[in-house]
Amino acid sequence: MALSMLAFVLNDGLMKALFADMSIYQAIFLRGVLTVPLIAFMAWHQGALRVSIAPRDRLLVAIRVAAEIGATIGFLTALKHMPLANVTAIFQVLPLAVTMAAALFLGEQVGWRRWLAIGIGLCGVMIIIRPGMDGFSVYSIWVLAAVVCVTIREITTRKLSADLPSLPVALATAMAICAMGAVMIPAVDWTPVSTGHWGFLAGASIAITGGLLFSVMTVRVGDIGFVAPFRYTAMVWAIGLGLLLFGDLPDLPTSLGTVIIILTGLYSLRREKQLRQSTPIQARQADPDQG
Repeated sequence: MALSMLAFVLNDGLMKALFADMSIYQAIFLRGVLTVPLIAFMAWHQGALRVSIAPRDRLLVAIRVAAEIGATIGFLTALKHMPLANVTAIFQVLPLAVTMAAALFLGEQVGWRRWLAIGIGLCGVMIIIRPGMDGFSVYSIWVLAAVVCVTIREITTRKLSADLPSLPVALATAMAICAMGAVMIPAVDWTPVSTGHWGFLAGASIAITGGLLFSVMTVRVGDIGFVAPFRYTAMVWAIGLGLLLFGDLPDLPTSLGTVIIILTGLYSLRREKQLRQSTPIQARQADPDQG
């Protein structure tokens, strides 16, 4: 998950740099032109390019792809207009959202302590967004919409059959996002693509491929409530990359809200470890209040 976050943030930084010269949808389409063949080659190399997918899994993959498209639009729209660290900071609520959704829809046990941590984490999000205050940006809402979409994506990924390879799932996602970019091309102005642009696009395609694969594999094999807090490493990468590429640093409210979110996430992780060490799985399933 930590490697997945590094790859995703690197992709975000490179895409934000491209947005200075071209539209979001042109960048998405061109990145897809490079990403889809890369993932397809990897799937072919591992003999997973053509697989039999059960009807149940087809529906789940379709839901996952739709959620990924929504997340891409929401996140990149915000990224174009907001600093990388700010967008990433708001996105840090995702582990809490995924933990909550796993409890509600997957039956994973989350007791009152972690519910309290989720509530405090949401307060941290409000500090970052600052609704109704001078620092408020309407594009913060786009990030929250992306969080909802990614939460749906993670839950559906978790429900996929264990024998379905990860590469076809990642390939379907990449193809759908590229197609979405292609559909939107007539509605935007086309920018001539320079050698430097292609360099950024190549880097972004490699990074997004790694992010997708690591994310799919991690979510499918681990307890969501356990692996989700490792997403907080994204903030470290985002601050460093934002400073390096754009000279941006998060302001005080953003930093404070981020610290609150991360601390609540770390508490959730610590609590999960304690439960794993001290309580048999059967007892935890029978007593949801012990989390």
